[in-house]
Amino acid sequence: MIDKNTGDRIILVDRNDREIGYEEKMKPHLEGRLHRAFSVFVFNSDGKMLLQKRAKSKYHSGGLWTNACCSHPRKGEKTDGAAHRRLSEEMGFDCPLEERFTFIYKAKLDRGLTEHEFDHVFTGTYDGEVKPNPEEADGFDWVGIENLKKDIKMNSRNYTVWFKIALPKVLENL
Repeated sequence: MIDKNTGDRIILVDRNDREIGYEEKMKPHLEGRLHRAFSVFVFNSDGKMLLQKRAKSKYHSGGLWTNACCSHPRKGEKTDGAAHRRLSEEMGFDCPLEERFTFIYKAKLDRGLTEHEFDHVFTGTYDGEVKPNPEEADGFDWVGIENLKKDIKMNSRNYTVWFKIALPKVLENL
């Protein structure tokens, strides 16, 4: 299976983010193998965060709210370059991004998949037009942080696993 979004292989890494191999995208998700990923969080000048509602057709976590975009770098691609590429492909814009931190998480997902990622987290600021790709996102919203925190407490199941893990770290690293 070739993934049109991340090339035909994702990058397997060790706990220090050193490349140890490459696999077809679904195999590490079925086996729970550690692989390189990134998450992009975008804010506007009013301090609101851009949320993406993942397309229901996504291979996991469809229909859930999450950060502006996330994905996997391609073999030979720098992670920051991949973050810019995917932000444009998923949400129809690009903006300056800064890598804030990394973290590792492992979580069971729907459809029998496990996400085990060494996640590079980027933040950016953007005030322009958002044009989500309907193959990637069913919608988007700009949400105030306090309202977001309240909604996550009340409706946790409506948000992706990685978003709920990363959000507190993002807010403390701004």
